[in-house]
Amino acid sequence: RLASPFYFETGEQTGSLPFVSLNCSLDDMRNSSSRCSPGSACLGCQHAHPLLLLCTTQHLIPLKTRTARSSGSRGHHSQVSKTLTRWVSRGSGISITMAHSNLRSTSSSPSHDDVNLGPSANPHARPTDFDFLAVIGKGTFGKVLLAKLKADSKFYAVKVLQKKIILKKKEQKNIMAERNVLLKSLKHPFLVRLHYSFQTSEKLYFVLDYVNGGELFFHLQRERCFPEPRARFYISEVASAIGYLHSLNIVYRDLKPENILLDSQGHVVLTDFGLCKEGVEPEGTTSTFCGTPEYLAPEVLRKEPYDRTVDWWCLGAVLYEMIFSLPPFYSRDVGEMYDGILHKPLPLPPGKSEKVCSLLVGLLQKDQHRRLGAIADFLEIKNHPFFTPINWDDLYHKRITPPFNPNVRGPADTQHIDPEFTREMVPNSVSRTPEFNASTSSNNAFNGFSYVANEDSFL
Repeated sequence: RLASPFYFETGEQTGSLPFVSLNCSLDDMRNSSSRCSPGSACLGCQHAHPLLLLCTTQHLIPLKTRTARSSGSRGHHSQVSKTLTRWVSRGSGISITMAHSNLRSTSSSPSHDDVNLGPSANPHARPTDFDFLAVIGKGTFGKVLLAKLKADSKFYAVKVLQKKIILKKKEQKNIMAERNVLLKSLKHPFLVRLHYSFQTSEKLYFVLDYVNGGELFFHLQRERCFPEPRARFYISEVASAIGYLHSLNIVYRDLKPENILLDSQGHVVLTDFGLCKEGVEPEGTTSTFCGTPEYLAPEVLRKEPYDRTVDWWCLGAVLYEMIFSLPPFYSRDVGEMYDGILHKPLPLPPGKSEKVCSLLVGLLQKDQHRRLGAIADFLEIKNHPFFTPINWDDLYHKRITPPFNPNVRGPADTQHIDPEFTREMVPNSVSRTPEFNASTSSNNAFNGFSYVANEDSFL
């Protein structure tokens, strides 16, 4: 399964796949059945590369064996932003890593001591406020931990990021952008909530809802597909969240089952805002090549400017997977899958209702200007006949009983978290509060990061 997103703004292409130009040739890489890994030498050309090379549409390079429908490197909320991102082919044991857009600079990065961290909006918050209980996710910049706040014994997911790594990879703008989207997402019931953020001289801390009903992907993996009423419930709540983001001129860009969590009652919680694009007006476009392979819209693959309808394509792809077990046009051959997304008619196996098929055809329209949602955005989605049973006001206020209860045993339950993470020891460093020694340098990389939420923001 090509489960994780990539983010790519520079480089070239080979076939229909994004390609980063390095010193090694594709033929050398293919003939040696080898691969470049971060910080190591390419076995094909013996050059050391700081990033990994994606070869061609036909020759993917094995890295790590995974089980069928495995989602690769991820974690609770998919919560740690990635500079290097893994692609895992569903059932093939094939993984590909793509580099982000920090390709131009070869100069040394500033250390965390060179950053003016700015005044903290919550000067009393510190790591020692928490008991850190378990690792529930990890990524390039740090870890996500289940934590109990000592003051009130409430449980949170705390994302802990290393400033030094963020600055070295020049990702501070993306981290701040993710925080900004989290702040704007406070008033919607189906978006993960940022309670507050704070920092030490070495780390950034996001204090988030701990959503412990499991990823939608986890439940799809176990059940393979959902009956239409259950799929309708989930896709309605997701569409409501996406519509809200669009109303704030935010395009989500990475909708997939891994980023859709279930809470303890079975309601949807959308998370991971690392690829969100702010400031996209109703008629506006953006052009960054990013997303997750199975869910890429045709206009993204064609490297054309795209608008907020890219999210409605992704919504259709997720609904299709809920109904038919696999994303539309899915193939273990990435080139073949991309060709299907670009050129082939949508396959609709028999046995499903006319209404759900009509919705899928509308959402998975290859021409973004004719796609459902192209004119009136979320209003068009709401008014489709497939959603006739949904009272949208009741949905928003969670007055509709979810069709599935994940049977969470308590607020600290981790049964739906991948044991790959929960087996890991909690590092002692996350609970330390080093002396805050901010520089007065003009590099205000994390200025304004700290934040305290209004506890009434949902009322």
